[in-house]
Amino acid sequence: MIDSARKELFDNWALQYDEAVSNSTGQYPFDGYDNVLSALVRLAEPRPELMVLDFRTGTGNLAGRFAIQGCTVWGLDFSKTMLEKTSIKFPKINLVHADLLGEWPQTLPTTFDLVVSAYVLHEFDTTNKVRLISRVAEKYLKPGGRILIADIAFPNESARVAAARRWRDNWDDTEHYWVAEEVLEVIENT
Repeated sequence: MIDSARKELFDNWALQYDEAVSNSTGQYPFDGYDNVLSALVRLAEPRPELMVLDFRTGTGNLAGRFAIQGCTVWGLDFSKTMLEKTSIKFPKINLVHADLLGEWPQTLPTTFDLVVSAYVLHEFDTTNKVRLISRVAEKYLKPGGRILIADIAFPNESARVAAARRWRDNWDDTEHYWVAEEVLEVIENT
């Protein structure tokens, strides 16, 4: 569950989030942010008949790309302020206020063709990452559906440590940046 301090942090960040990610050239962790979202959308191959869930939609930067393509989009986030920003930018997106690790409202459809997420799962430890992805796959994904995730990740611990040194001024030790070796080990043992 997300604590009240984290909620307040994201509610406050919502006010300048779009500016922060658009002015991040050369800055960790959002250098190339727009390119990452574009690559995810290309891989998704959006078309109007798709039902899309963007979990932890933030200000709608990823969800909006699918809405523009005519997809039916649902955005889920724990920050009311982030969702308010999304509703202004993309009024056709269906928004749901919920904690990713908590119960999701029954108003949320239970079958999606595509589940997407960008710059979110580094908030959670490996166990919760795998638990959340498994939950989404089991409860919310149509047969043949896909989950596409864009996030900050490293192939191994030494690469993560090197990045922490390189970006020490912007590095956040409270984040749980993906380490592929760790995640694969947990998945294999699940």
